[in-house]
Amino acid sequence: MSTHDTQVKSSGALPAATSNGRRLTDPALEAGWDEPLTLTGEARYSQSLERGLAILECFTPERPLQGIAELADALGMSRSTTHRYVITLVALGYLRQGERRKYRLALRVTGLGLAAMSSTSLREHARPHIEELGRRCGYTVGVAVLDGPEILCVDRVGGRRRGQRAVDLRLAKLSRLPAHRTAAGKLLLAYLPPPEQRELMSGLQPVRGGASKKALRSELEAIPLEGLACSDGELVPGLLAIAAPVRSESREVVAAAGMAAHSSTISLQGLLTELGPHLISTADRISARLGYRRDDEYPG
Repeated sequence: MSTHDTQVKSSGALPAATSNGRRLTDPALEAGWDEPLTLTGEARYSQSLERGLAILECFTPERPLQGIAELADALGMSRSTTHRYVITLVALGYLRQGERRKYRLALRVTGLGLAAMSSTSLREHARPHIEELGRRCGYTVGVAVLDGPEILCVDRVGGRRRGQRAVDLRLAKLSRLPAHRTAAGKLLLAYLPPPEQRELMSGLQPVRGGASKKALRSELEAIPLEGLACSDGELVPGLLAIAAPVRSESREVVAAAGMAAHSSTISLQGLLTELGPHLISTADRISARLGYRRDDEYPG
């Protein structure tokens, strides 16, 4: 982005759009950009940052893939200026180039949104439900989100059964774990759009003695059909875990509700069949708090 954040000389480009897509129409600025852009009344206001964020906000579920010309027209900027901003966002990891020289949002944008959600509404909505399930089953219950190749443990309630200390790993809130070695991480990887999943999978380090990337891909393909993900000692010996999807109002899978147990107290099959339905029910309750509704819940 330009280093002259507060004063941009005339380049023939119209002012950048605001965050909702409208052009900025200050006559003095349109006349030649000779004055600082100070929408907040502060000379330190950064137009470069505003333009960069405006570009990111052009990408929507309806228009996930856009080219330089489309972005330039939407924002009222020249194509050369738009291209410069886009290349910077690609270098920073917020955009990536897709097919036909067009661009889409990259995983770093997702990480920002999930980090914000994890620190506020998700934890608040999930807490009473994971506490209730933890109280009923005695195993460790938590909720996590995907952040690049790792999961972020948003909140968790420790179990009280024998052997739980050995598998709880003394994890604090917002601890991180490798996604492909956890049930929650595998579930969240499984629900990623294929391009994002391939991008993340390409950078994963194989688990020593664990499944190959080919086997992991097969496992991920089955997870949406089964409704649950599981892990069997892949993170630490004796740690069994299952995870169920948490959905938002837009029906996207935005988090995973998980349960962990020591193998001395229950088998993986027992965890799946005996406690899996209760975990799914808990995940559904959290989803409802986030605004998610099943098809049969909408008024006919």
